[in-house]
Amino acid sequence: MIITNILGGLGNQMFQYAIGRALAYRHNTELLLDTRLFKGYGLRTFELEKVFSIKTDVATEDKIKGLIGWKASRIGSRLLKEPRLAFLRGSNYFIEPAVHYVKELCDLPGDCYITGYWQSERYFEDIKNLIRTDFSFPQPLTGYNAEIADKIQSINAVSLHVRRADYVTDRQTSNDHGTCETEYYDKAVMYISKQITSPVFFIFSDDHEWVKSNLSLKYEHHFVSHNSGPDSYKDMHLMSLCKHHIIANSSFSWWGAWLNKNADKIVIAPDRWFLADKYDSSDHVPKDWVRL
Repeated sequence: MIITNILGGLGNQMFQYAIGRALAYRHNTELLLDTRLFKGYGLRTFELEKVFSIKTDVATEDKIKGLIGWKASRIGSRLLKEPRLAFLRGSNYFIEPAVHYVKELCDLPGDCYITGYWQSERYFEDIKNLIRTDFSFPQPLTGYNAEIADKIQSINAVSLHVRRADYVTDRQTSNDHGTCETEYYDKAVMYISKQITSPVFFIFSDDHEWVKSNLSLKYEHHFVSHNSGPDSYKDMHLMSLCKHHIIANSSFSWWGAWLNKNADKIVIAPDRWFLADKYDSSDHVPKDWVRL
């Protein structure tokens, strides 16, 4: 069996599921999700089963302990994060060693526990059609979302995502990620406008007031600001219906663009995914996307 640790927001959960799905598929074994970190954690919830048309199998405490023993404990997992104690992990407990694609993952055994973020299409590129099926939205959009969806599908719609929130308010996250500057969005809008006719921008953000005060769009645009809390995932659904995309350095808009099935889509991504130079983001963005 493959057990993958699930943590973070929806975009992160999708990457963690996708790599586990790919490993389980290659080994023809079952995939279980370790969701224990969400217990008592008020900021995030486990969303995969609620949002998508997949039946996830959550790993029980007994299953996790049966696979990795003492390493399943909170203290054990904390200790194993220390690089100097890596020798204790053994061959069936794998911690993501870097943010870029790690080829060694392909050599993991069919019974293993993995933990990390795995933010690269390369981990699941060979089963991308399966992943697209798993990440289909089973519930049709209704009400105002249905109206927006109809408009999006009738024009040259471009999603534009501005991520701020903890990228601004949390010091560690801010130091690692940073936010995309207005210059990036200006260049991206200009690039798109030269490639397609009559672009209409649909702006998604967790800080629309900042966007309205700092971004100047001379093209037709619409703010999508009504989906929040448990309905936030509907923004990703709407993004995926757009023909083209300008994404932030965010896994949420990454998936919104990736799930778009338009073969001729243009996806603009920031050249610098991380603010911190210690991270190599060369594998974060698919090769056919444009980095600015």
